[in-house]
Amino acid sequence: MTTPLPVVLAGARGHGRWHVQNIRRLQDRGLVRLAGICELTPLTEEEFGGELPAQSADFGALLDSTGARAAVICTPIPTHTDLALTAARRGVHLLLEKPPAPSYAEFRRMADGVAEAGVACQIGFQSLGSHAVPAIRQLIADGAIGEVAGVGGAGAWARDEAYYRRAPWAGRRRMNGVDVIDGALTNPLAHAVATALALSGATRAEDVTAIETELWRANAIEADDTSCVRVTTVEGRPVTVAATLCAERPDEPYVLVHGSQGRITFWYKQDRVLLQRADHGPEEFDHGRTDLLENLVEHLTTGADLLVPPDTTGAFMRIVEAIRQAPDPAPLPDSAWHLLPGEHRRVVPGVDGLVAAAADTLTLYSELGAPWAPGNALRNDRKEVSTR
Repeated sequence: MTTPLPVVLAGARGHGRWHVQNIRRLQDRGLVRLAGICELTPLTEEEFGGELPAQSADFGALLDSTGARAAVICTPIPTHTDLALTAARRGVHLLLEKPPAPSYAEFRRMADGVAEAGVACQIGFQSLGSHAVPAIRQLIADGAIGEVAGVGGAGAWARDEAYYRRAPWAGRRRMNGVDVIDGALTNPLAHAVATALALSGATRAEDVTAIETELWRANAIEADDTSCVRVTTVEGRPVTVAATLCAERPDEPYVLVHGSQGRITFWYKQDRVLLQRADHGPEEFDHGRTDLLENLVEHLTTGADLLVPPDTTGAFMRIVEAIRQAPDPAPLPDSAWHLLPGEHRRVVPGVDGLVAAAADTLTLYSELGAPWAPGNALRNDRKEVSTR
């Protein structure tokens, strides 16, 4: 396969704008050509910022008419599987935004269909393109922090009330009888979950044996905006990730690898790593990153390995499934949050510290004594996961 590779983008608004800019960057390097855009409502030239390529609301027809060899899918979560299979049946290779599907059954339908069609599929966990990931794995293999005891993840972000009005599916668990599962852990802070799993060495579905979830919401939505999950891996090590979209002071999310002789902190959006270990001063490293669309092009043209094929997101999808099957997120009591004047966003006092403490101690909110998170069967929902 030769470059420039004709690419169709499905979903050019919202986060899709980032993909437009990224495709333009690779287009300037002669690697791809933006052949078409699929949107229900066509973009204007002003909106696009220049002369538009072919547009259509019919994804399959657009792939056919443009001769696309690859597609980037950045559309609402419930549409991912059907659009991916539409492309796969035409022999079109894929970059599929995260989360790849709203349920494990839909994920398997997508992954199996893509495999049967023989096309390449990259899942859009950009943090897994960071060169820090293999570097941290090497530090662990070299025994830099001794025996790994577990991995924590922390994401304290803020989203205003308009965030949940940006699209009909935003903040929903289901819509028109179809799963959406747009919660803090499964969408905005999904990278924290996927990166923690990657650094624990538990990326495939069969690497997970049990999952505990605590799902809460301060906002008037269906899905969780303040939640945590603890995964037990086949090696018996915990992976605990805590997230909130109601932070008092939003900060960079990170993953923390705990060892018997030290720890490694990875700020995955910044590709920055801090190594702290016994009898050594702290060491900090900055790493580069491989763009996932560029990696897909390299895979198709030179045979380079894909960085994030579907099966390496199976463990993440087990967590999505556990969250889907869990009781609906419980509303926080009115006393547990307040509206921040001027910013139109809800804040949960003390949640920043709880998120950090969960990653630091590999424990859940209820175990940390959060006044609004008493431990009980409804709110600490443990799912045993079959490895067969």
